[in-house]
Amino acid sequence: MEGSILPIAVAHGEGRVEFGSKNDLDSVQDLNLITMSYVNNHNQGTLRYPFNPNGSVLGITGLTSKNGRVAIMMPHPERVFKSDQNSWHPNNWNEYGPWYRMFANANKFFA
Repeated sequence: MEGSILPIAVAHGEGRVEFGSKNDLDSVQDLNLITMSYVNNHNQGTLRYPFNPNGSVLGITGLTSKNGRVAIMMPHPERVFKSDQNSWHPNNWNEYGPWYRMFANANKFFA
């Protein structure tokens, strides 16, 4: 799913990522642990609402562990994995929206 730009439903503006220091943020960036970010219309991480609903630095909304075995994320893709769960979707989407790939990929990995 690398490079995907996907719509997401936002239920609230909580859950902002915060770092104890600039060194912590720099470390996360240096280790390439940021997995997902809120982006603006130019596909750039942003602090601006409504593109970044909770004000997370760099628009960060997902992180992974160094070994990649643990991931955390703020969006709730289970709420929009089917096309008709989205408030709007392009006509070319089939029954499942793009977030379904995350669940299908996990199923393949663990099968």
